[in-house]
Amino acid sequence: MNFTETENIQKALVQKLKINARYIVAKQDFIEIDPTDLKEVMSVLFSNPAYYFDLLNCITCIDKGVEEGSMTLTYTLSSITKEISVHIKTSIKRDLKDARIQSVSKFWATADWHEREIYDLFGVQFTNHKDLRRILLPADWEGHPLRKDYQEAEKYHSIIIKY
Repeated sequence: MNFTETENIQKALVQKLKINARYIVAKQDFIEIDPTDLKEVMSVLFSNPAYYFDLLNCITCIDKGVEEGSMTLTYTLSSITKEISVHIKTSIKRDLKDARIQSVSKFWATADWHEREIYDLFGVQFTNHKDLRRILLPADWEGHPLRKDYQEAEKYHSIIIKY
């Protein structure tokens, strides 16, 4: 589907359903925040009746590499009752000892699983997480496979894993 078709579908939906839908060619809208503000921002988005984002859809992580020295976390939130979504982005240092951010599992129980997956695959430490441990890989796995500088091992418990 090209952009013209997408734009036509958007216009048809607006006309037929009388909804407010925007056609965006470039980036997705998001709010960028400092990682130290994450807990406060999420508290407001979760508990303020004017917003009430009751669903944490996902948390994603992108490793920007050694040269840039950071990782970007994106939190996608939805308000089921208000029928709106928002993306909150923040960047943290990628060095394993500094790759840390507050857990948001206090607000959304689903964050528990998302944060464990990001910890497992990227090595991000979520402070105040009640059970931060690997979720996809064995507990004794070395490294974090979605980091750009990850070096795959030849074997794992005498099983050849690198071909």
